Amino acid sequence: MTKLNINGKLVEIKADDSTPLLWVLREQLGLTGTKYACGIGMCGSCTVHINGKAVRACTIPISSLKPSQAIVTIEGLSANGDHPVQLAWQELDVPQCGYCQPGMIMSAAALLHSNPTPSDADIDNSVTNICRCGTFNRVRQGIHIAARNMAGNKRGNA
Repeated sequence: MTKLNINGKLVEIKADDSTPLLWVLREQLGLTGTKYACGIGMCGSCTVHINGKAVRACTIPISSLKPSQAIVTIEGLSANGDHPVQLAWQELDVPQCGYCQPGMIMSAAALLHSNPTPSDADIDNSVTNICRCGTFNRVRQGIHIAARNMAGNKRGNA
């Protein structure tokens, strides 16, 4: 049995140590917001956070994870779908097909956590997810809107 901290809950997983985190999330825990696409960590559809950093869940074997590491999926990003990135995505109607968007949102949220005022170059270098629909311009615009909203909330709460 492997114990993992997923979306703030300690869960016990029975799987081979080499099983990728992606399959545990989807098949054992029913957290299907994390998508499977390429299976080699290139596209980013499976992006989750581990201790606040964006990682590709399809390449992480569960044997490499510890219960002390906080794993957050798109389902755990916000209780009501009201994370600033999610709200910006809604405002701009970013997704077309939507398949890659959970991973995009997770990458964007991790970027804004580490860099609250990213430049276009910062976004291009950090959010390397692939979107077959080509919504990259709206993704970049959404990240800037989320950054402004997050900065405004911090000023309003100070």
